[in-house]
Amino acid sequence: MSTSDQDFPAADDYGRGLKGFGVNLLVRSVARTVAFSRDILLAETAMANEDFAVLRHRVNGQVLAEWMLHADGTYHANPLLGLIPADHPRGAGAELRLYHLDPDAAVARARAHDYVVLNEPADKPHGMREAYILDPDGYCWVVSLPLAKRD
Repeated sequence: MSTSDQDFPAADDYGRGLKGFGVNLLVRSVARTVAFSRDILLAETAMANEDFAVLRHRVNGQVLAEWMLHADGTYHANPLLGLIPADHPRGAGAELRLYHLDPDAAVARARAHDYVVLNEPADKPHGMREAYILDPDGYCWVVSLPLAKRD
């Protein structure tokens, strides 16, 4: 698996350019999680190889979210790897929220690819329609759209 944007910066330049808040998911298979992100979350792949990927969520051409994937093997010297269960879902207690993605359509795509839907699309009192979907490593993605404002 190798997808790269010709304009994607070298690793050290990319790292120095990161700002704000970042999300990095430690995954068993980068290719499998890239496929989930592409097929279910409609994410674009900015860069991917067997060990690392950068994914982006765009709405109307604007990047609203960017996250990274690292294969387990890349964390061989990182103490975090020792905390990750070998054969159990990851990410318990965390929600990865992706806004401005139709939850009904995402659930339909998830079902078509046999992913687990934890919570059906529903209108919530905090003004969002959202659904909960597990990715291949058990990370919980909450996809949502804002509800129309009530008068």
